[in-house]
Amino acid sequence: MRIIRDSKVGEYAKKYSQASSSVKNWRAVVRRANWKSFEDVKQTFRSADQITVPNGSKVVVFNIAGNAFRLVTSIHWNRGIVYIRRLLTHAQYSKGDWKNDP
Repeated sequence: MRIIRDSKVGEYAKKYSQASSSVKNWRAVVRRANWKSFEDVKQTFRSADQITVPNGSKVVVFNIAGNAFRLVTSIHWNRGIVYIRRLLTHAQYSKGDWKNDP
């Protein structure tokens, strides 16, 4: 898979240093993946969730660093692209404000 806004992941890893090694591992796994559906993601990351946000689009959320962080992505299955939306602490994710971002 190709990661779009990959540099953003690096920025998040610097901001949240305790997530750094988990983020690096996630990137390595995703780059080698060839997902065609959410079911493929679940075979790789069993804790991943697919969520429909208020605008109707679906995002895939990955648990990072033992569920201390959540990485929110949009995946374009037909193009093999994972678009990074944001990395949030568990508390930020739980507030749900991120669901209203475009």
